[in-house]
Amino acid sequence: MQPALTVKQLRSELAGPFELSLGRGTCVAITGASGSGKSLFLRMVADLDPNEGEVWLNEQARAAMAAPAWRKHVTYVAAESGWWAEIVIQHFSPNRREEIAALASSLGLGAELLDAPVAQLSTGEKQRLALVRALLPAPPVLLLDEPTGPLDEESVVRVEALLRQRMATGTSILLVTHDPKQAERLGDQRYRMAARRLEAP
Repeated sequence: MQPALTVKQLRSELAGPFELSLGRGTCVAITGASGSGKSLFLRMVADLDPNEGEVWLNEQARAAMAAPAWRKHVTYVAAESGWWAEIVIQHFSPNRREEIAALASSLGLGAELLDAPVAQLSTGEKQRLALVRALLPAPPVLLLDEPTGPLDEESVVRVEALLRQRMATGTSILLVTHDPKQAERLGDQRYRMAARRLEAP
């Protein structure tokens, strides 16, 4: 089977080289100490930080795509998401409100939050809504940086259930997590980041 995402000799002055193959509908989970390079690696794959090497989505080279187009297909969700408008719903397509509300509900969020000021959201609410924002266009690959870091146990269960649903429909996930148990629950392949290199656990 053709991998959904292939990383070959990805490197920068700060990290790598990295080699990785992510199958369709599977999850690669990466653990490691703070500062070991986990987030940097995701940002390199997303072409947000300087890097060299090859990254492929199915059979299409990243080098053949404009960076914004690449990130629509290989979508990065930061540990602390960015918000640029005052009200939550302003960050979404207005004609998809029902889909947005349904996704939010599956993560334990009420529809009323869509009309709330971003400034009133908790860290955990922002994190889950950022995930909704990334899931809505249904990109084939998700790069998730600590997607459940600030969440309580019940919310973690909800997020993991939604991610499993998406993997069952073919979405591939490259997951960075500080929780080894989460890596075991979700990861079809698991790696540890140490000294800015990937190692088998």
